[in-house]
Amino acid sequence: MAITKDNALHSLLSHFNEMVELVMRQLEIVNKLLVDGTTNIPTEIQQEIEQNENRIDGYDISLSNEIIDIIALQNPVASDIRKIMSAYQMISNLERIGDQVKNIDKFLSRIEDKTVFEHMLPVLSNMMASSILMVKRSVSAFVNDDNDAAVWTIKNDDVVDDINHKLIKDTIKNSHYPEETRHLLFTFINLNGIISNIERIADHATNIAEASIYTNMGENLRHPKIAKNEEDK
Repeated sequence: MAITKDNALHSLLSHFNEMVELVMRQLEIVNKLLVDGTTNIPTEIQQEIEQNENRIDGYDISLSNEIIDIIALQNPVASDIRKIMSAYQMISNLERIGDQVKNIDKFLSRIEDKTVFEHMLPVLSNMMASSILMVKRSVSAFVNDDNDAAVWTIKNDDVVDDINHKLIKDTIKNSHYPEETRHLLFTFINLNGIISNIERIADHATNIAEASIYTNMGENLRHPKIAKNEEDK
């Protein structure tokens, strides 16, 4: 029986919501680790993070394929295409959020100075809570056609950045560290900001290159192992 356009779109949105739930679960796990000040992460939590990350990567590939099939086979109208392409952009960003969660998990286990970590925990927890709320509101904006939630998220980005920068500065200034140590912390924070932005430039360049190869050869290089498994099914 042929799949109708409405059924295809419904299936796409259903699978999209499943991916969202996985990403939100990852964010909740990391948020709890930060709230609890955990650096020695239990094995079962590590395993869940890894399994969820693999599933998120799988959704990234399978949803992209669903979108291609809908465009190729269902002849969607302009409003459907806008929705589909918005979903495509969000899927890509959700996958990146999943990558960031895994990175945070990795960095947490490498923390050596627990005293510094404990001083910074209120800032980290605040930043994480704010970011999770922004993800929730942005997804809600898409699923529920809520433009107000979308505008709030966009505006809140700069506000959250300003608040978090102030919290970091206040936390360091109010700590009991010697002045030399405080200067060192500020230096590390600013250097990390520079390094993070350079790294993101390189990441975006890699994404562009991968998209180019996908366009020219139809080969998905983002998750080659999962893509190969999908083809073998």
